[in-house]
Amino acid sequence: MSTLTSHRPSGPAQRRPSGPAPYRPSGLTWAVLRLHRTALYAWGAALLVAVAALIWMHVIGPDARAAVGDCDASDSFAGDCGIIRETTADKIYTYGLDQAAIALTYLMYPVAVWAGAALIGRELESGTAQLAWTQSVTPARWLAVKLAVPAVLLTAGTALAVPLSEWARDAGNGKLVGGWFNSNVYVSSGPVAVAYALAGLALGALAGLVLRKALPAAAAALAAVYVLHSVLDGIRMSLWPTETVSGQAALHFPHGALVLERGAEPSADGRSGLWATYQPESHFWPLQLVESGLLLAVAGLAVVAAFALLRRRHS
Repeated sequence: MSTLTSHRPSGPAQRRPSGPAPYRPSGLTWAVLRLHRTALYAWGAALLVAVAALIWMHVIGPDARAAVGDCDASDSFAGDCGIIRETTADKIYTYGLDQAAIALTYLMYPVAVWAGAALIGRELESGTAQLAWTQSVTPARWLAVKLAVPAVLLTAGTALAVPLSEWARDAGNGKLVGGWFNSNVYVSSGPVAVAYALAGLALGALAGLVLRKALPAAAAALAAVYVLHSVLDGIRMSLWPTETVSGQAALHFPHGALVLERGAEPSADGRSGLWATYQPESHFWPLQLVESGLLLAVAGLAVVAAFALLRRRHS
């Protein structure tokens, strides 16, 4: 009579892990973040540095302003106050604010170059995009995610930096450096900064799709945003109706006003009549909203053109 023996493994019994499996990010969004993680880390590091620097600028702001006194409150000529601020404010403070304003103003340039070269152009040139399209990812969805992920990150980061910059600049009592109409101060103080960044992203992506090569796309994107920035910088103060005054009022302007034109013309009695045209500081927000609208319209047109081009090539 034979006996049946069961053979069991001599080692410790293997147990299956209980509970839900650990979450592992997946999908096209995660793939975009992972592929461009260097740019993501650089953007995060830049934001951390900017936040720390602007908080420090706010802390040292009152001391830097001590020598300015009540210039803002008592002098109706913004230019005179600007000269006093530049000569008396602490150099570290003014340099820090200037650098923050410059970074926000010209953010669209590196964004456009990156979008044209790395985000779109390099993937089309190397065939990575075509490979993704063979793996149940449609070209339209690929482009939508490619644009949406950096757009969200750019909007969130810039929307954080802009109020921090304004907060640091307003430390103490009144403006510390630069008038509201200064190009760098103006862009870094409102929604225009976000709109410029998004316009740079859209134009860079369109350049990458048109040229399908990294370096030419980067050059084309850089040229496009330069033209856009220069045109809007030149026509900015004409985007909202100006104020015109004559007589003695043409010699005294509201605080913070930017005088655009002034002159004299003979009146009926043969005397010279003074007149001046200016933009008051109260027009800051209307100008910001109009310029932001124009930039978002440019970004929207670029996105529509990009999707139309992609659909025509792969229909």
